[in-house]
Amino acid sequence: MTEFTVVLHISAPAERCFDLSRSIDLHLHSMDTSKEKVIAGVTSGLISLGETVTWRARHFGVWQNLTSKITDFDTPHQFVDEMQKGAFKSFWHQHRFETSPEGTIMTDTIRYEVPHGAIGKLFDRWVLKSYMVRLIEQRNEVIRQVAECNQWEKYLS
Repeated sequence: MTEFTVVLHISAPAERCFDLSRSIDLHLHSMDTSKEKVIAGVTSGLISLGETVTWRARHFGVWQNLTSKITDFDTPHQFVDEMQKGAFKSFWHQHRFETSPEGTIMTDTIRYEVPHGAIGKLFDRWVLKSYMVRLIEQRNEVIRQVAECNQWEKYLS
């Protein structure tokens, strides 16, 4: 099992950061590089407890589908999405939001398990984990940029 945490300070209220993090439309915008799109489930707006979304994206030159379900939800403090179907053996992603004097501390904790035994573990150690960290950091930077200017209204109106 691999686990990592990414923390980012955002100069915006926790409620805004929480909602932007569960916006399907902003997620698509933040994942332009992988040509990600929604193919099933909640296809736009804000995803909520018990709802699913299936993403189709290109990673490492291969098209992949991943279905996630929101399994825990505490507005505006945290929510969890868990893989229901996809390339990982398991994938769990907790999004937490703490109010700070400067705005919000957004913390993503991800735990996943790769398939394919020892080869999968080597790929994870050499390539996948750093790729995943960068992907989350890039996504969170887009959330920060949108939250800190008037663009957030486009996604939360």
